[in-house]
Amino acid sequence: MQVKIYHGFEGFLKASETAEETNVSANVLEILEAVLKKGDRALAEYTEKFDNILPESWLVPKSALQEALDGLDHELYHVLEEAADNIMFFHERQKTDSQLEFSPDGTVLGWKVTPVDSAGIYIPGGRAVYPSTLLMNVIPAQVAGVPRIAMVSPPGPSGLPHPLVMASAALMGLDELYSVGGAQSIGALAYGTESIPKVVKITGPGNAYVAEAKRQVYGTVGIDSFAGPSEIMVVCDREDIPVEYLVRDLLSQAEHDPDAAAILVTTSKKQAEEVVRRLKTLVPTLPRREIIEASFAKRSAIIVTEDLEQIFEVINELAPEHLEVLTKQPFDDLHKIRNAGAIFLGPNTPEPVGDYFAGPNHTLPTSGCAKFSSPLGVQDFVKTSSVISYSADRLEQQGKQIIRFAEEEGLLAHAAAIQVRLDKH
Repeated sequence: MQVKIYHGFEGFLKASETAEETNVSANVLEILEAVLKKGDRALAEYTEKFDNILPESWLVPKSALQEALDGLDHELYHVLEEAADNIMFFHERQKTDSQLEFSPDGTVLGWKVTPVDSAGIYIPGGRAVYPSTLLMNVIPAQVAGVPRIAMVSPPGPSGLPHPLVMASAALMGLDELYSVGGAQSIGALAYGTESIPKVVKITGPGNAYVAEAKRQVYGTVGIDSFAGPSEIMVVCDREDIPVEYLVRDLLSQAEHDPDAAAILVTTSKKQAEEVVRRLKTLVPTLPRREIIEASFAKRSAIIVTEDLEQIFEVINELAPEHLEVLTKQPFDDLHKIRNAGAIFLGPNTPEPVGDYFAGPNHTLPTSGCAKFSSPLGVQDFVKTSSVISYSADRLEQQGKQIIRFAEEEGLLAHAAAIQVRLDKH
Protein backbone atom coordinates (compact mmCIF):
# COMPACT_ATOMS: atom_id res chain seq x y z
CA MET A 1 0.00 0.00 0.00
CA GLN A 2 1.27 3.43 -0.98
CA VAL A 3 1.12 6.25 1.60
CA LYS A 4 2.64 9.58 0.59
CA ILE A 5 4.41 11.79 3.17
CA TYR A 6 5.02 15.46 2.40
CA HIS A 7 7.29 17.70 4.46
CA GLY A 8 5.48 21.02 4.27
CA PHE A 9 2.28 21.33 2.25
CA GLU A 10 3.55 23.01 -0.91
CA GLY A 11 4.42 19.63 -2.41
CA PHE A 12 0.99 18.27 -1.59
CA LEU A 13 -0.69 21.27 -3.20
CA LYS A 14 1.33 20.83 -6.38
CA ALA A 15 0.48 17.14 -6.54
CA SER A 16 -3.22 17.91 -6.00
CA GLU A 17 -3.26 20.48 -8.80
CA THR A 18 -1.95 17.95 -11.31
CA ALA A 19 -4.26 15.11 -10.23
CA GLU A 20 -6.25 13.67 -13.13
CA GLU A 21 -9.98 14.32 -13.08
CA THR A 22 -12.59 12.32 -14.96
CA ASN A 23 -14.70 14.40 -17.30
CA VAL A 24 -18.29 13.20 -17.11
CA SER A 25 -19.94 16.39 -18.33
CA ALA A 26 -20.82 15.21 -21.85
CA ASN A 27 -22.33 11.92 -20.68
CA VAL A 28 -24.46 13.67 -18.07
CA LEU A 29 -25.66 16.25 -20.60
CA GLU A 30 -26.82 13.41 -22.87
CA ILE A 31 -28.73 11.76 -20.01
CA LEU A 32 -30.41 14.98 -18.92
CA GLU A 33 -31.48 15.86 -22.46
CA ALA A 34 -32.97 12.38 -22.87
CA VAL A 35 -34.96 12.70 -19.63
CA LEU A 36 -36.21 16.14 -20.68
CA LYS A 37 -37.38 14.82 -24.06
CA LYS A 38 -38.52 11.27 -23.26
CA GLY A 39 -39.46 11.35 -19.58
CA ASP A 40 -40.16 7.93 -18.10
CA ARG A 41 -38.86 6.12 -21.20
CA ALA A 42 -35.42 7.63 -20.62
CA LEU A 43 -35.55 6.67 -16.94
CA ALA A 44 -36.27 3.09 -17.97
CA GLU A 45 -33.46 2.96 -20.51
CA TYR A 46 -30.80 4.30 -18.17
CA THR A 47 -31.99 2.35 -15.13
CA GLU A 48 -31.82 -0.91 -17.08
CA LYS A 49 -28.40 0.08 -18.41
CA PHE A 50 -26.80 1.16 -15.12
CA ASP A 51 -28.72 -0.82 -12.47
CA ASN A 52 -29.60 -3.94 -14.49
CA ILE A 53 -33.19 -3.80 -13.29
CA LEU A 54 -36.47 -2.16 -14.24
CA PRO A 55 -38.73 -1.41 -11.26
CA GLU A 56 -42.42 -2.33 -11.56
CA SER A 57 -43.22 1.23 -10.50
CA TRP A 58 -41.03 4.28 -10.01
CA LEU A 59 -42.96 5.22 -6.87
CA VAL A 60 -42.23 2.80 -4.04
CA PRO A 61 -45.51 1.41 -2.65
CA LYS A 62 -46.46 2.59 0.85
CA SER A 63 -46.81 -1.06 1.84
CA ALA A 64 -43.14 -1.69 0.98
CA LEU A 65 -42.06 1.30 3.08
CA GLN A 66 -44.05 0.09 6.08
CA GLU A 67 -42.84 -3.48 5.64
CA ALA A 68 -39.23 -2.24 5.69
CA LEU A 69 -39.87 -0.26 8.87
CA ASP A 70 -41.61 -3.22 10.52
CA GLY A 71 -38.67 -5.42 9.55
CA LEU A 72 -36.09 -3.39 11.47
CA ASP A 73 -34.72 -5.05 14.55
CA HIS A 74 -35.75 -3.37 17.79
CA GLU A 75 -32.32 -1.93 18.62
CA LEU A 76 -31.70 -0.44 15.17
CA TYR A 77 -35.17 1.15 15.17
CA HIS A 78 -34.35 3.01 18.37
CA VAL A 79 -30.88 4.00 17.14
CA LEU A 80 -32.44 5.62 14.06
CA GLU A 81 -35.17 7.20 16.18
CA GLU A 82 -32.70 8.73 18.64
CA ALA A 83 -30.44 9.97 15.84
CA ALA A 84 -33.46 11.62 14.19
CA ASP A 85 -34.39 13.27 17.50
CA ASN A 86 -30.86 14.68 17.90
CA ILE A 87 -30.82 16.01 14.33
CA MET A 88 -34.30 17.51 14.75
CA PHE A 89 -33.35 19.22 18.04
CA PHE A 90 -30.23 20.79 16.51
CA HIS A 91 -31.97 22.03 13.37
CA GLU A 92 -34.91 23.50 15.27
CA ARG A 93 -32.39 26.02 16.62
CA GLN A 94 -31.69 27.20 13.06
CA LYS A 95 -35.22 28.36 12.33
CA THR A 96 -35.67 32.05 11.56
CA ASP A 97 -38.96 33.89 11.64
CA SER A 98 -40.43 36.60 9.49
CA GLN A 99 -39.84 40.02 10.97
CA LEU A 100 -41.54 43.38 10.43
CA GLU A 101 -40.39 46.68 11.93
CA PHE A 102 -43.08 49.34 12.38
CA SER A 103 -41.82 52.93 12.45
CA PRO A 104 -43.69 55.73 14.22
CA ASP A 105 -44.53 57.38 10.88
CA GLY A 106 -46.29 54.21 9.69
CA THR A 107 -43.54 52.82 7.47
CA VAL A 108 -43.06 49.02 7.65
CA LEU A 109 -39.77 47.32 6.70
CA GLY A 110 -38.79 43.69 7.16
CA TRP A 111 -38.69 40.26 5.61
CA LYS A 112 -40.98 37.28 5.11
CA VAL A 113 -39.56 33.75 5.49
CA THR A 114 -41.21 31.12 3.28
CA PRO A 115 -40.27 27.46 2.76
CA VAL A 116 -39.59 26.32 -0.80
CA ASP A 117 -42.60 24.68 -2.44
CA SER A 118 -40.93 21.30 -2.87
CA ALA A 119 -37.61 19.54 -2.29
CA GLY A 120 -36.06 16.54 -4.00
CA ILE A 121 -33.51 14.54 -2.05
CA TYR A 122 -30.99 12.13 -3.54
CA ILE A 123 -30.17 9.13 -1.33
CA PRO A 124 -27.10 7.19 -2.59
CA GLY A 125 -27.24 3.43 -2.92
CA GLY A 126 -24.01 2.41 -4.63
CA ARG A 127 -20.94 1.22 -2.72
CA ALA A 128 -22.68 1.78 0.62
CA VAL A 129 -26.16 2.52 1.92
CA TYR A 130 -26.79 5.83 3.64
CA PRO A 131 -29.97 6.09 5.73
CA SER A 132 -28.11 8.84 7.61
CA THR A 133 -28.16 10.93 4.43
CA LEU A 134 -31.94 10.66 4.33
CA LEU A 135 -32.24 11.90 7.92
CA MET A 136 -29.74 14.73 7.40
CA ASN A 137 -31.56 16.04 4.33
CA VAL A 138 -35.18 15.34 5.21
CA ILE A 139 -35.16 16.74 8.75
CA PRO A 140 -34.03 20.32 7.95
CA ALA A 141 -36.59 20.37 5.12
CA GLN A 142 -39.30 19.28 7.56
CA VAL A 143 -38.19 21.84 10.15
CA ALA A 144 -38.31 24.51 7.43
CA GLY A 145 -41.91 23.52 6.66
CA VAL A 146 -41.42 22.28 3.07
CA PRO A 147 -44.87 20.94 2.07
CA ARG A 148 -43.64 18.30 -0.40
CA ILE A 149 -40.49 16.20 0.01
CA ALA A 150 -39.66 13.71 -2.77
CA MET A 151 -36.78 11.25 -2.50
CA VAL A 152 -34.94 9.22 -5.13
CA SER A 153 -32.64 6.27 -4.51
CA PRO A 154 -31.21 3.61 -6.86
CA PRO A 155 -33.05 0.28 -7.06
CA GLY A 156 -31.43 -2.90 -5.79
CA PRO A 157 -31.96 -6.43 -7.19
CA SER A 158 -35.55 -6.39 -5.92
CA GLY A 159 -36.33 -3.29 -7.96
CA LEU A 160 -36.71 -1.30 -4.74
CA PRO A 161 -34.25 0.91 -2.87
CA HIS A 162 -32.33 -0.61 0.03
CA PRO A 163 -34.61 -1.66 2.93
CA LEU A 164 -32.81 0.72 5.31
CA VAL A 165 -33.55 3.65 3.01
CA MET A 166 -37.21 2.65 2.80
CA ALA A 167 -37.43 2.13 6.56
CA SER A 168 -35.87 5.54 7.23
CA ALA A 169 -38.37 7.20 4.89
CA ALA A 170 -41.25 5.52 6.72
CA LEU A 171 -39.75 6.49 10.09
CA MET A 172 -39.81 10.15 9.01
CA GLY A 173 -43.43 9.86 7.91
CA LEU A 174 -42.67 10.25 4.19
CA ASP A 175 -44.05 8.16 1.34
CA GLU A 176 -42.81 9.84 -1.86
CA LEU A 177 -39.75 7.70 -2.57
CA TYR A 178 -38.86 6.81 -6.15
CA SER A 179 -36.82 3.79 -7.15
CA VAL A 180 -34.40 5.53 -9.50
CA GLY A 181 -30.89 6.89 -9.12
CA GLY A 182 -28.00 8.38 -11.04
CA ALA A 183 -28.01 11.46 -13.25
CA GLN A 184 -31.36 10.37 -14.69
CA SER A 185 -33.06 10.79 -11.30
CA ILE A 186 -31.69 14.34 -11.01
CA GLY A 187 -33.16 15.07 -14.43
CA ALA A 188 -36.52 13.68 -13.33
CA LEU A 189 -36.56 15.88 -10.22
CA ALA A 190 -35.52 18.96 -12.18
CA TYR A 191 -37.73 18.60 -15.28
CA GLY A 192 -40.47 16.23 -14.17
CA THR A 193 -41.63 13.09 -15.99
CA GLU A 194 -44.98 11.33 -16.38
CA SER A 195 -44.43 9.61 -13.01
CA ILE A 196 -42.22 12.04 -11.07
CA PRO A 197 -43.41 15.65 -10.59
CA LYS A 198 -40.62 18.21 -10.65
CA VAL A 199 -39.31 19.99 -7.56
CA VAL A 200 -37.78 23.42 -7.00
CA LYS A 201 -34.75 22.43 -4.86
CA ILE A 202 -32.50 19.35 -5.03
CA THR A 203 -30.17 18.28 -2.23
CA GLY A 204 -28.17 15.21 -1.27
CA PRO A 205 -24.76 13.74 -2.16
CA GLY A 206 -23.98 11.30 -4.94
CA ASN A 207 -21.23 10.09 -7.24
CA ALA A 208 -19.51 12.20 -9.90
CA TYR A 209 -22.46 11.77 -12.30
CA VAL A 210 -25.01 12.89 -9.74
CA ALA A 211 -22.87 15.87 -8.73
CA GLU A 212 -22.40 16.90 -12.36
CA ALA A 213 -26.12 16.48 -13.06
CA LYS A 214 -26.94 18.81 -10.14
CA ARG A 215 -24.46 21.33 -11.52
CA GLN A 216 -26.07 21.23 -14.96
CA VAL A 217 -29.67 21.60 -13.74
CA TYR A 218 -28.79 24.47 -11.41
CA GLY A 219 -30.82 27.47 -12.50
CA THR A 220 -33.75 25.31 -13.51
CA VAL A 221 -33.85 24.29 -9.86
CA GLY A 222 -31.89 25.26 -6.79
CA ILE A 223 -29.29 22.86 -5.38
CA ASP A 224 -27.47 22.56 -2.07
CA SER A 225 -23.89 22.67 -3.38
CA PHE A 226 -21.47 21.36 -5.99
CA ALA A 227 -20.26 18.36 -3.99
CA GLY A 228 -17.06 16.44 -4.60
CA PRO A 229 -15.66 13.29 -2.94
CA SER A 230 -15.61 13.06 0.84
CA GLU A 231 -12.64 14.43 2.81
CA ILE A 232 -11.19 14.27 6.30
CA MET A 233 -8.24 16.17 7.72
CA VAL A 234 -6.84 15.15 11.09
CA VAL A 235 -4.44 17.67 12.63
CA CYS A 236 -2.24 16.82 15.60
CA ASP A 237 0.57 18.37 17.65
CA ARG A 238 0.42 15.81 20.46
CA GLU A 239 2.70 12.79 20.81
CA ASP A 240 0.30 11.21 23.34
CA ILE A 241 -2.55 10.71 20.86
CA PRO A 242 -2.72 6.95 20.16
CA VAL A 243 -1.61 6.05 16.65
CA GLU A 244 -4.66 3.82 16.40
CA TYR A 245 -6.94 6.88 16.82
CA LEU A 246 -5.22 8.63 13.93
CA VAL A 247 -5.26 5.58 11.68
CA ARG A 248 -8.88 4.67 12.31
CA ASP A 249 -10.04 8.25 11.82
CA LEU A 250 -8.27 8.51 8.48
CA LEU A 251 -9.80 5.24 7.36
CA SER A 252 -13.28 6.41 8.34
CA GLN A 253 -13.30 8.57 5.19
CA ALA A 254 -10.90 6.66 2.96
CA GLU A 255 -13.34 3.73 2.94
CA HIS A 256 -16.08 5.91 1.37
CA ASP A 257 -14.78 6.17 -2.16
CA PRO A 258 -11.59 5.67 -4.24
CA ASP A 259 -11.54 9.46 -4.73
CA ALA A 260 -12.00 10.27 -1.03
CA ALA A 261 -9.25 12.21 0.73
CA ALA A 262 -7.83 11.30 4.14
CA ILE A 263 -5.09 13.69 5.25
CA LEU A 264 -3.09 13.69 8.47
CA VAL A 265 -1.26 16.92 9.31
CA THR A 266 1.20 16.50 12.16
CA THR A 267 4.18 18.31 13.64
CA SER A 268 5.91 14.98 14.36
CA LYS A 269 7.86 13.04 11.73
CA LYS A 270 7.96 10.09 14.12
CA GLN A 271 4.18 10.09 14.45
CA ALA A 272 3.80 10.24 10.68
CA GLU A 273 6.04 7.22 10.20
CA GLU A 274 4.20 5.24 12.89
CA VAL A 275 0.87 5.97 11.17
CA VAL A 276 2.27 4.77 7.84
CA ARG A 277 3.52 1.52 9.39
CA ARG A 278 0.15 0.83 11.01
CA LEU A 279 -1.78 1.61 7.83
CA LYS A 280 0.36 -0.83 5.85
CA THR A 281 -0.33 -3.66 8.28
CA LEU A 282 -4.01 -2.89 8.91
CA VAL A 283 -5.44 -2.00 5.51
CA PRO A 284 -4.83 -5.41 3.84
CA THR A 285 -7.09 -6.98 6.50
CA LEU A 286 -10.07 -4.66 5.94
CA PRO A 287 -13.19 -5.52 3.91
CA ARG A 288 -13.01 -2.30 1.83
CA ARG A 289 -9.28 -2.65 1.24
CA GLU A 290 -9.32 -1.90 -2.49
CA ILE A 291 -11.28 1.35 -2.03
CA ILE A 292 -8.95 2.49 0.77
CA GLU A 293 -5.81 1.70 -1.22
CA ALA A 294 -7.16 3.67 -4.18
CA SER A 295 -7.92 6.61 -1.89
CA PHE A 296 -4.36 6.70 -0.54
CA ALA A 297 -2.93 6.32 -4.04
CA LYS A 298 -4.96 9.29 -5.35
CA ARG A 299 -5.83 12.01 -2.85
CA SER A 300 -4.80 10.93 0.65
CA ALA A 301 -1.50 11.79 2.29
CA ILE A 302 0.38 12.70 5.44
CA ILE A 303 1.80 16.20 5.79
CA VAL A 304 4.53 17.00 8.31
CA THR A 305 4.63 20.67 9.26
CA GLU A 306 7.31 22.71 11.02
CA ASP A 307 5.02 23.85 13.82
CA LEU A 308 1.43 24.34 14.97
CA GLU A 309 1.01 27.62 13.10
CA GLN A 310 1.78 25.92 9.81
CA ILE A 311 -0.95 23.39 10.60
CA PHE A 312 -3.48 26.22 10.50
CA GLU A 313 -2.05 27.46 7.21
CA VAL A 314 -2.76 24.00 5.77
CA ILE A 315 -6.29 23.94 7.20
CA ASN A 316 -7.27 27.33 5.85
CA GLU A 317 -5.73 26.70 2.45
CA LEU A 318 -7.33 23.28 1.89
CA ALA A 319 -10.65 24.05 3.68
CA PRO A 320 -11.47 20.42 4.50
CA GLU A 321 -14.97 18.98 4.65
CA HIS A 322 -14.32 17.25 8.00
CA LEU A 323 -11.64 18.58 10.34
CA GLU A 324 -10.52 16.77 13.49
CA VAL A 325 -8.49 19.02 15.80
CA LEU A 326 -6.28 16.93 18.09
CA THR A 327 -4.10 19.75 19.36
CA LYS A 328 -3.07 20.48 22.93
CA GLN A 329 -5.64 23.27 23.30
CA PRO A 330 -8.35 22.66 20.66
CA PHE A 331 -10.83 25.24 21.97
CA ASP A 332 -8.11 27.89 22.17
CA ASP A 333 -7.16 27.04 18.59
CA LEU A 334 -10.72 27.26 17.25
CA HIS A 335 -10.47 30.97 16.39
CA LYS A 336 -7.52 30.23 14.08
CA ILE A 337 -9.69 28.04 11.84
CA ARG A 338 -11.44 30.04 9.12
CA ASN A 339 -12.23 27.39 6.54
CA ALA A 340 -13.75 23.99 7.39
CA GLY A 341 -17.10 22.29 6.89
CA ALA A 342 -17.42 20.60 10.30
CA ILE A 343 -14.90 20.92 13.13
CA PHE A 344 -14.46 18.06 15.61
CA LEU A 345 -12.62 19.10 18.77
CA GLY A 346 -10.65 16.75 21.00
CA PRO A 347 -9.82 13.03 21.08
CA ASN A 348 -13.34 11.95 22.10
CA THR A 349 -14.98 13.38 18.98
CA PRO A 350 -14.14 11.21 15.96
CA GLU A 351 -15.82 12.14 12.69
CA PRO A 352 -18.51 9.38 12.79
CA VAL A 353 -20.05 11.15 15.83
CA GLY A 354 -21.09 13.90 13.43
CA ASP A 355 -21.93 11.57 10.56
CA TYR A 356 -24.64 9.80 12.48
CA PHE A 357 -25.70 11.05 15.85
CA ALA A 358 -24.62 14.39 17.33
CA GLY A 359 -27.17 16.51 15.45
CA PRO A 360 -25.27 18.99 13.22
CA ASN A 361 -25.68 18.23 9.53
CA HIS A 362 -23.23 15.93 7.79
CA THR A 363 -23.92 17.32 4.31
CA LEU A 364 -20.89 19.59 4.08
CA PRO A 365 -18.93 21.67 1.55
CA THR A 366 -16.13 19.71 -0.17
CA SER A 367 -13.23 20.43 -2.53
CA GLY A 368 -12.27 23.67 -0.78
CA CYS A 369 -15.81 25.08 -0.94
CA ALA A 370 -15.79 25.57 2.84
CA LYS A 371 -14.01 28.83 2.04
CA PHE A 372 -17.39 30.23 0.97
CA SER A 373 -20.06 27.62 1.77
CA SER A 374 -21.77 26.20 4.86
CA PRO A 375 -23.23 22.84 5.96
CA LEU A 376 -26.74 21.99 4.81
CA GLY A 377 -29.35 23.42 7.14
CA VAL A 378 -32.84 24.79 7.51
CA GLN A 379 -31.74 27.93 5.64
CA ASP A 380 -31.30 25.83 2.47
CA PHE A 381 -35.02 25.06 2.39
CA VAL A 382 -36.38 28.56 2.95
CA LYS A 383 -36.21 31.85 1.11
CA THR A 384 -36.78 35.38 2.32
CA SER A 385 -38.77 38.11 0.62
CA SER A 386 -38.19 41.75 1.50
CA VAL A 387 -41.28 43.56 2.78
CA ILE A 388 -41.54 47.33 2.23
CA SER A 389 -44.49 49.61 2.96
CA TYR A 390 -43.73 53.37 2.94
CA SER A 391 -45.98 55.85 4.66
CA ALA A 392 -46.91 59.10 2.93
CA ASP A 393 -44.71 60.99 5.39
CA ARG A 394 -41.66 58.78 4.72
CA LEU A 395 -42.09 59.10 0.94
CA GLU A 396 -42.37 62.87 1.21
CA GLN A 397 -39.31 63.00 3.45
CA GLN A 398 -37.07 60.83 1.22
CA GLY A 399 -38.62 61.25 -2.21
CA LYS A 400 -36.24 63.96 -3.45
CA GLN A 401 -33.19 61.84 -2.58
CA ILE A 402 -34.67 58.87 -4.43
CA ILE A 403 -35.38 61.03 -7.48
CA ARG A 404 -31.80 62.36 -7.48
CA PHE A 405 -30.41 58.81 -7.25
CA ALA A 406 -32.57 57.65 -10.18
CA GLU A 407 -31.65 60.67 -12.31
CA GLU A 408 -27.94 60.04 -11.74
CA GLU A 409 -28.44 56.55 -13.18
CA GLY A 410 -30.37 57.96 -16.15
CA LEU A 411 -33.55 56.08 -15.14
CA LEU A 412 -36.06 58.89 -15.52
CA ALA A 413 -39.15 56.67 -15.33
CA HIS A 414 -37.98 55.61 -11.87
CA ALA A 415 -37.78 59.27 -10.89
CA ALA A 416 -41.19 60.02 -12.37
CA ALA A 417 -42.85 57.21 -10.37
CA ILE A 418 -41.72 59.05 -7.21
CA GLN A 419 -42.45 62.57 -8.47
CA VAL A 420 -46.06 61.83 -9.39
CA ARG A 421 -46.75 60.82 -5.79
CA LEU A 422 -44.95 63.85 -4.35
CA ASP A 423 -47.07 66.05 -6.62
CA LYS A 424 -50.27 64.40 -5.39
CA HIS A 425 -49.22 64.78 -1.75
